Amino acid sequence: MMGELRLALLEIEARADVSVVVLEGDSRVFSAGVDIKAHVPELVRSMLEAFHAVIRAIVASKKVTIACVRGACLGGGAELASVCDIVYTARDASWGFPEIKLACYPPVAAVVLPALVGQKRAAELILTGRTISGDEAVAIGLANRSAVAEELDAIVQSTLDELRELSPTALACAKKALYGWDAIHFDKGLARAEKIYLEELISTEDAREGIAAFLEKRRPRRGKSIAEGNRRG
Repeated sequence: MMGELRLALLEIEARADVSVVVLEGDSRVFSAGVDIKAHVPELVRSMLEAFHAVIRAIVASKKVTIACVRGACLGGGAELASVCDIVYTARDASWGFPEIKLACYPPVAAVVLPALVGQKRAAELILTGRTISGDEAVAIGLANRSAVAEELDAIVQSTLDELRELSPTALACAKKALYGWDAIHFDKGLARAEKIYLEELISTEDAREGIAAFLEKRRPRRGKSIAEGNRRG
């Protein structure tokens, strides 16, 4: 699916008749993120390459990107929505970055969230893995606007109507200027986040245990370092 999405984005990028791209799921879920099975050490590198290729395609796109979020928007799904230019969300949508509960972390969110919601809020979301509503996502700057799910299509359509009246060239240039500084930060930041994830995190006992526990539907056995830290605390 990630490969297909990337190819679709590349195809759309080459079309002069398209100036706006809308990404959405269905009434139940925007995206619950990457399959946990793909996080095991032997698959994680190829998974990150495939997923981050999609993220980089969205970030580099000259098209205006709109995320329309209903239901669960978690992990990689929330990362994908967060890099879109405009985000509309159902008020009762569930946003979150729960990777820390698997003894992992979300590399894209680690780079983009501080710029979107501030360092402290980003730290709280990533370090606790807690879930927030669509209303709270708007309140902290993760989304532009929230509404009851039934109203989202009309809101998206209204924005599409506005954007279609504007010059695609001007929109593309405005995007390039708007993200000029962030683009430098994103490229370097994501490369470093990937390096830490692949070289320092994923081979640890805690990460292996967190992923295995989720797949086996059991509570993780806490690592020695965690247990020792709790005793000292």
